[in-house]
Amino acid sequence: MIVIENLSKLFAGFAAVDDISFMVDKGDILGFLGPNGAGKTTTMRILASFIPPTSGRATVFGHDVVRESIQSRALIGYMPESVPLYPEMRVSEYLRFRSRLKGVPAKGRNARIEQVLEKCRIKDVESKIIGHLSKGYRQRVGLADAIIHNPPILILDEPTIGLDPNQVRQVRELIKELGHERTIIISTHILTEVEIVCNRVVIINNGKIAASDSLNNLVRDAAVRGKIKLEARGPKAEMENALKQLPGVTGVEAGEIDGYNAFTINSAQDIREDIYKQMVEHQWTIRELRREQETLEDLFVRITAKEQGN
Repeated sequence: MIVIENLSKLFAGFAAVDDISFMVDKGDILGFLGPNGAGKTTTMRILASFIPPTSGRATVFGHDVVRESIQSRALIGYMPESVPLYPEMRVSEYLRFRSRLKGVPAKGRNARIEQVLEKCRIKDVESKIIGHLSKGYRQRVGLADAIIHNPPILILDEPTIGLDPNQVRQVRELIKELGHERTIIISTHILTEVEIVCNRVVIINNGKIAASDSLNNLVRDAAVRGKIKLEARGPKAEMENALKQLPGVTGVEAGEIDGYNAFTINSAQDIREDIYKQMVEHQWTIRELRREQETLEDLFVRITAKEQGN
């Protein structure tokens, strides 16, 4: 579907994208993540044939995005972070204009515009001037533009930025629906959005790939890295020492909550059963024992901070 091989992009000697490689398979909804300035937008612009790479190669269905840009562009719907709409045009007028530019056949053009208006839930504003629409509606018009020529691939750069919670939910649900029919690359800083919408994740930092895997694998690895929280009553020093002796424990932090000892236990595996047996054996009272899993946000911060040497 999409293959990126040793892709680099230099701006005045600075490597915005630095020798990255990854693939996006048919049907994937890929979350493309990274801090500001990491190289996400540059990579997306290269894929959409907006700018050429300095070196390396990117192909869409086997079409090189530089040498065969006309063919590759026809297969992609691209919505940049700042959607380039014509605010003086009406919604239906704009979509008709864009459909002609993107080569939608005249015979089926009206039907396609109607389909897109319904799909993006903007039928109720088709006669309104774009400049008078809310940000949420403008984003949906941008999505309608991206899919008007029915491309198999969508590239969406921060599609929910600046929206209120209700608008975010509406656009998110629309992206999920579009993902049933298309391959999608979505860049966002809202990591909960990635957990809800995406099945794969690529994290880029300082122009390099810092992590790339299925969301399930990343979540599973995060679960392994989770911490165990224990609240129990008993002699704190003795309890802390006993916890440190358990197999697999790499660290114990001790505190106090409401008269109970509160411990955070770092372990490479889930040892809650061992902790419970130890508490019972010493007749120490347990109020709470739970595993606190690392979230995608925790993973993102840990990976990017490590890459930056923090």
